[in-house]
Amino acid sequence: MTSAAELAQAHTRGTCSVRATLEETLARIAAADVELGAVAALASESARRRADVLDAARAHGFPCGPLFGVPVLLKSNLCYAGHESNCGSRLLAGYRSPFTATVVERLLDAGAVVVGHAHMDEFAMGSSGENSAYRATRNPWDPTRVPGGSSSGCAAAVAARLVPLALGSDTGGSVRQPAALCGISGFKPSYGRLSRHGLVAFGSSLDQVGPLATSVADLELVLEALSGLDVRDATTLGGPPITRGTRSTLTGLRVGVPREYLGAGLDARVRAVIERALAELVAAGAVCVPLELPGTELAIATYYVVATAEAASNLARFDGVRYGARVEGGGSLAAMMGATRGRGLGAEVKRRILLGTFVLSHGFEEAWYGRASAHRAALAAEFRSAFEQVDVIVGPTTPAPAFRLGEKHADPLAMYLADALTVPASLAGLPAVSVPAGFVREGEHDLPVGLQWIGPAGGDAELLAAARLFQNRTEHHRAVPPACTNA
Repeated sequence: MTSAAELAQAHTRGTCSVRATLEETLARIAAADVELGAVAALASESARRRADVLDAARAHGFPCGPLFGVPVLLKSNLCYAGHESNCGSRLLAGYRSPFTATVVERLLDAGAVVVGHAHMDEFAMGSSGENSAYRATRNPWDPTRVPGGSSSGCAAAVAARLVPLALGSDTGGSVRQPAALCGISGFKPSYGRLSRHGLVAFGSSLDQVGPLATSVADLELVLEALSGLDVRDATTLGGPPITRGTRSTLTGLRVGVPREYLGAGLDARVRAVIERALAELVAAGAVCVPLELPGTELAIATYYVVATAEAASNLARFDGVRYGARVEGGGSLAAMMGATRGRGLGAEVKRRILLGTFVLSHGFEEAWYGRASAHRAALAAEFRSAFEQVDVIVGPTTPAPAFRLGEKHADPLAMYLADALTVPASLAGLPAVSVPAGFVREGEHDLPVGLQWIGPAGGDAELLAAARLFQNRTEHHRAVPPACTNA
């Protein structure tokens, strides 16, 4: 499959039809997704109708958007009017949103075709794709391994070349981590860069919509199409949509390399891949600058206090009264709510709600949530100080390559550590992108390793430009999982 940009150009020129591309996409999904488990629900009929409308519009000379005819998969926590957005939960099984998320509206305005929703960890709570109430998604590089999470289906589908583009969400790494484990590119914008209207909330001060694609160039295309003020989301940043960054060379780029990102807990094979990537940057004219970000040590603990507190508040709305399923509980309102949540929510979601309720409870709020908020502010200050010395910060996206299905499912703390290198940027609200940096060999399989780039707040365009220049010097992003070589 070609890139989103190339596909849009081919449709605009009329060298291929949008309907033909859509049918090829649906055929690939039908053939490959039985084993992969990336796609939760297809929107085949509405997609076909839209494809025909787009083909007719082009034939009559109407303008074509930058994503004209590009098939896109949505994470199941993004609302698309008339289609099921179940968030990977039994509680929202069959829920069809009456409205469309702003970012999805802007995708459609840019000419994209939504082909369906992707599987995910329930309510975006997970790092492996195993917390879905429906099925676990598999990594296309090795089906015995996880694709990462919570945007598991999105990452696996793009990596397997089922679609060229997917739209996920990133709270503590849920776009970047699965992108790294699946060997594709995934971007978390600056907080407020993309609208959260129509994204089912997990942690409101952390959540960001983010695209996944096979190349950084496609991420830039999506950011330009989706960014801009949204009056329905008070947290969106003002100003015009983002345009492509101006950097044209890596010469003189000051690259910060935090000691903590290459320290204890990092797989030695991953470290070797990252060191080769840093050497490539130096060969391209960049300057590596050693950094210390001591706040990283407490980032995971801070994140799981802040995120669970916000989750406990946000998920209070799923009570059997207003949204989703309802289970009768013996006649009282409290019993009905308890029965609905008890049957409808999975173990990980319950765990996080209970933890969030505890850290916000009377007598503990200042001891836990207050201290976590203070450390979050201190971490953001560390980053601001670092960006006075460097242009970008670079390191591994994950401490290790993809682990086996079930390997960490019974150990929540081990699972949480899979996000140790992604949560700092989330806590500070910074833009960050993961790009393929190479592979490690595990038995008969090559497993991808991601290189994470972090930029200063608001520096989305220049961060992506630098990452694209690095990617243009490598071939890692062109590698395709063995089972998909004919995709």
